Amino acid sequence: QAQVVESGGGLVQPGGSLRLSCVASGFTFDTLGLGWYRQAPGKERELLATMNRSGGDTYTSDSVRERFTVSRDNPKSTTYLQIKDLKPEDTGVYYCRVGLEWGQGTQVIVSS
Repeated sequence: QAQVVESGGGLVQPGGSLRLSCVASGFTFDTLGLGWYRQAPGKERELLATMNRSGGDTYTSDSVRERFTVSRDNPKSTTYLQIKDLKPEDTGVYYCRVGLEWGQGTQVIVSS
């Protein structure tokens, strides 16, 4: 059964950092592209970053490019989203998509 599970969210102070993880199982991770998304309270889900199956081609939204970095570890069937200099507007639920499979999300709250 295909499954995607995010982790690493939590309550963080402004200026802090987080590394979100997303572990895939039940399918061949290294054959699929992936993406990270965020849904802020009261807003639509937005695309943050994508990466192709090898990790050699990435896209990061202009709005977060200087602070967000996507990566993947194919042997571990895991993708990461490194976030630095967190801002209150980064608050939201962060989702991972691998191929067509979505995770349930991990909550990030940025507040002092």
